[in-house]
Amino acid sequence: MIPYSPHPHQEPVAGALAVNVVNISGAYEHQRAPALNGVNLQVPVGARIALVGSNGAGKSTLLKLIAGLLPLHQGTISLFGHSVGVCRHRVAYLAQRSEVDWRFPMTVRRLVGTGRYVHLGWFKRPSAADRQIVEQVMAQLQIEHLAERQIGQLSGGQQQRTLLARTLAQEADLLLLDEPLNAVDVATRAIVSQVLDALKTQGKTVLIATHDLGRLEQEFDGALYLCEGREVQPPPGSFTGVHVGEWAVESRPLVAELVEATSHLPLTTSHQQPTTNPS
Repeated sequence: MIPYSPHPHQEPVAGALAVNVVNISGAYEHQRAPALNGVNLQVPVGARIALVGSNGAGKSTLLKLIAGLLPLHQGTISLFGHSVGVCRHRVAYLAQRSEVDWRFPMTVRRLVGTGRYVHLGWFKRPSAADRQIVEQVMAQLQIEHLAERQIGQLSGGQQQRTLLARTLAQEADLLLLDEPLNAVDVATRAIVSQVLDALKTQGKTVLIATHDLGRLEQEFDGALYLCEGREVQPPPGSFTGVHVGEWAVESRPLVAELVEATSHLPLTTSHQQPTTNPS
């Protein structure tokens, strides 16, 4: 889960990119060589962008740096015009299933409910509105019948849907999803794809780490290709869409086209009421 922030919640800067990453490098603790080096990324509000690469390419590292979960060694990151940490309620991070301790004694409903903690702080109890949001996202991911089941009793697909429900419960404007469709069953893949389509229509900005090249053109606005911690040019004939990486720094009009195309999409307020980690 993204840690709480001492900063008051800030509204987005008008016209700012959802994500603006400039020449960043970062590494894990006790790791001498950077896991990510010299990467650029510009993502307009409302875009769905794929981070493409094999295991170890730097996709997870990039997401964690954007989420503020790893220290930045070089460069700058701004989210909605602010530094990382200022808008934590607007940023939701979904880790890979392997990073969660599924033996922890917790029900599905309780785990999904932790997605509301960034709005509550340490001591405030969930309100009726918070509990309603939890029920809504469980129904959206079709796991409401699992609400009282221990998370250690879930299948892999059910685990993934539970983690995504927790992410949706935060009602963030920027979602950082690390391999949400990796090794899931056909039913879960279809449900998650429907949820991602709904996020698009709601104007949410989504970054998704993936190594699946099959449906990039149908499901994404653009793609950043990574290898060994650096941006690389896509393989010949591969999908690129809008240029969001190093090329975007020199080709700003291409990003501007997507900004204009998505400018009509709504950006939710931080305390919008609904209409109806252990890590």
